[in-house]
Amino acid sequence: MKMHETFLKPMHPEGRRFVAIFAAVTLVLFLIADELGWIGVGLTIWCYYFFRDPERVVPERPNVIVSPADGIVSLIEPVVPPSELGLPDTPLTRVSVFMSVFDCHINRAPVAGTVRTVAYRPGKFLNASLDKASADNERNGVVIEMADGRLLPVVQIAGLVARRIVCFTGEGASLSRGERFGLIRFGSRLDVYLPEGIAPQVRVGQTMIAGETVLAELDP
Repeated sequence: MKMHETFLKPMHPEGRRFVAIFAAVTLVLFLIADELGWIGVGLTIWCYYFFRDPERVVPERPNVIVSPADGIVSLIEPVVPPSELGLPDTPLTRVSVFMSVFDCHINRAPVAGTVRTVAYRPGKFLNASLDKASADNERNGVVIEMADGRLLPVVQIAGLVARRIVCFTGEGASLSRGERFGLIRFGSRLDVYLPEGIAPQVRVGQTMIAGETVLAELDP
């Protein structure tokens, strides 16, 4: 890898207008005072970095579930999936990955399969690291049916700063493991509900890399 590729990552198209807005404001700030202008430069660089979209090396092992997001595992607990997903009222192990404003916010499919449900629900904008954020915050759920018929729900949750959930996929679409399926702007969380009987292979506090870190392993 070349040196410039270490620091300059591709930017997702969703970020272009935001970077343009930050850059325009920065020019105005320079007209007011150089000190303010340089603050604007720093914020513009941060905005570009927020929307970075690096390539990821997805594990080749067929029976693994990968993390859908960069960030920190904040919660692991048995919970009934959101009602709008239309799933049985049975608790499943939920693994929550919290994304700070410094993490890459591109969301990737944990498993390969067909999208059976996409369900959006408006809500609050509480701190996404809180347990009640899963129930109270704005969210978008995607249910993926794997080749063996099992379902895996993954839920995008808006956070304290986030104000827009973006989903690139739709019902009936086919996703490959690690494929980009959405993003959340400016701080948020992803919840993955593991199929019944599947135990997570991560711990609270562990750092995750979307599309690369193995979250759990499906039985053969």
